[in-house]
Amino acid sequence: MTIVEVNCGKIKGYTENNLHIFKGIPYAEPPIGDLRFSPPQAKKAWSGVLETTEFGPCAFQGYTPLEDVTGKLQPESEDCLTLNIWTPAIDNKKRPVMFWIHGGAFIMGGGRSPIYDGSTLAQRGDVVIVTINYRLGAFGYLFIPGVTANVGQLDQILALKWVHDNIAKFGGDPDNITIFGESAGAYAVITLIAMPAAKGLFRRVIAQSMPTIDPKVTKKPTKDLMRALGIKTGDINTLRKIAPEEIIKAQNEITNQGALAFRPLIDGETFPVHPLTVFREGKCKNIDLMMGTNLHEAKLFTSMNPLTSKIKDEKAIMLYLGMMGINSENARNVIDTYKKARSGILSNEPKELLDSIVTDLMFRVATLQILEAQSKYQPNTYNYLFTWETSAFNGRFGACHALELPFVFNTLKEPGMKAFVANATNTENLCENMMDAWLSFAHSGNPNHDRIPHWPTYDKKSRTTLLFGKEFKIANALFEKERKAWERIIKI
Repeated sequence: MTIVEVNCGKIKGYTENNLHIFKGIPYAEPPIGDLRFSPPQAKKAWSGVLETTEFGPCAFQGYTPLEDVTGKLQPESEDCLTLNIWTPAIDNKKRPVMFWIHGGAFIMGGGRSPIYDGSTLAQRGDVVIVTINYRLGAFGYLFIPGVTANVGQLDQILALKWVHDNIAKFGGDPDNITIFGESAGAYAVITLIAMPAAKGLFRRVIAQSMPTIDPKVTKKPTKDLMRALGIKTGDINTLRKIAPEEIIKAQNEITNQGALAFRPLIDGETFPVHPLTVFREGKCKNIDLMMGTNLHEAKLFTSMNPLTSKIKDEKAIMLYLGMMGINSENARNVIDTYKKARSGILSNEPKELLDSIVTDLMFRVATLQILEAQSKYQPNTYNYLFTWETSAFNGRFGACHALELPFVFNTLKEPGMKAFVANATNTENLCENMMDAWLSFAHSGNPNHDRIPHWPTYDKKSRTTLLFGKEFKIANALFEKERKAWERIIKI
């Protein structure tokens, strides 16, 4: 039994495998009733000792096809604003803190997922690991100008403030916090850099497979949700009285129409400008940055999508790119560039070509733009590419989106990951090398360690990338012709 007094009162965790573990610590008041869709309120003090030995429920979950593979995370509740801590010791050592923000398209996932168990990282790196829940979907990202915006992001910031104020009591250093996340979690950590309320709450950032941050501000998902529920647009008081299950049902109908319908929006107040602008203006120069992508990000999505799983020809690719906002001239140029640049790498299957193009369009190009902007001001800027391929699902997923997660956390055998890493044998070296890179970065802002080749920083001249896969190697200006093709098309 481990008791710690935090700013709200006393909490009781437990010890296991030489770690002190606390689960389900409330960092905010339950966002229910009048607090639904409102900015989070700091948790009020309690009397006695609060038992924090079990995970709290996750936020209400929306549906994605990924749920059919990994299963649905449960239980779920609006009263979900809790965090979890793994620490090697309750002392004054001031260990680096690694603060994890989960992915899931801003509609699913949670800090309680076994994939994100912090035990191995905490022990191996002598660090404090924190995972959190934040409001998802319409509950976190409903947008009514002047009324509600980005409260899911504000949840993350309040959790960060809680950690900043209390983590020293868990053997952590409040001045050495690394925020890291994958997919929507990577979108979130990069977004936090551009949110004034988060300034000064972290020192380092790791963004894994960040989707392109959409500069467009839209009220359409909110309007569609309220229309589906038969509520007048903007009538937030009536919406606060609707059962959460009904809201999720309506939300699922909307999110089926497109990815990231509910997401952080540049509202001009909580989230004033696009993060790339902030990086380009040198306003993040004190933040160490590591970002990367997976070689076949798009295969996770295209292989489960009936529209793309059986792409037959380049005409179909042109049509698909058109649906993603790429005009026919640019689409033709991109297709020709990839065919020429990756001749001998890609098979003759049109879907392989589509996967490569969509991977870069959705993830890699945006990542490289931010790395390029940050490297001008901050030498501790690093890029990686995850290349290990799974044989699961007859090999059609390759090195797909989210596949690196169990290697970072050493949770290859956890439920929900077995389906992805079916051939994860002889992968201890990859797992250890990735963990040590992440841990080294959290300690010093430099991911180098003696188990990998020397990993130079990223800059516009060399564009250095470390490949994590069956082998570990450095590549300069990787896929440069493809990057240049997109540079002429994507302007932010």
